[in-house]
Amino acid sequence: MNKDLGDYRKSYLKGILIEKDLPVNPIKLFSDWFNNVDSNGNEIEPNAMSLSTIDDTNGFPLTRVVLLKKYSDNGFIFFTNYNSRKGKSISGNPNVCLSFFWASLEQQVIINGKAIKINEKESEDYFNSRPIGSKLGAIISNQSETIPSRKFLDNKLIKNNLKKELLKRPKNWGGYNVEPYSIEFWQGRDNRLHDRILYEKKNNLWTHKRLSP
Repeated sequence: MNKDLGDYRKSYLKGILIEKDLPVNPIKLFSDWFNNVDSNGNEIEPNAMSLSTIDDTNGFPLTRVVLLKKYSDNGFIFFTNYNSRKGKSISGNPNVCLSFFWASLEQQVIINGKAIKINEKESEDYFNSRPIGSKLGAIISNQSETIPSRKFLDNKLIKNNLKKELLKRPKNWGGYNVEPYSIEFWQGRDNRLHDRILYEKKNNLWTHKRLSP
């Protein structure tokens, strides 16, 4: 199988990113971008983000898509099984990378930070707010573990579906807050001369600079 993609071309013309419009706090810029793409309605899941971790057993990075569930000046929160492959990687190395790509607006945000477990009450509150199906999924899935078949999973769902009143959050399921130390904003521009602004946090203060595309 061989396919040449060299002729795939696209011009980026939907926005600009210039210094005079930049806020001091990058979370403000992230919020402006997120609210814009959310209201735009052209992204199926604007809160979908790539999460990259490093597996300490082999040193390789691993990237998968997770959903952002909350953000604030303190960081970016997502939820998962702590015993999953991502959870074990974070336990060994909490330095992670988050990446958003909103193709409809030709924008990308890359966040480097440290993933820290949130408190149990916050995880409990979010779990209790989830639909029954999502609660069941978190309970019956030993995430990242080998299973014999799809039928095995479906049978567990049928069995646990009879116990909806017992749907309690597993202790190994909860949230992480990614505390950012750098956030890069990328705006596509024509001729591949994209705008790239990098914010970095030192001594609890944010500074920014422009990067060559």
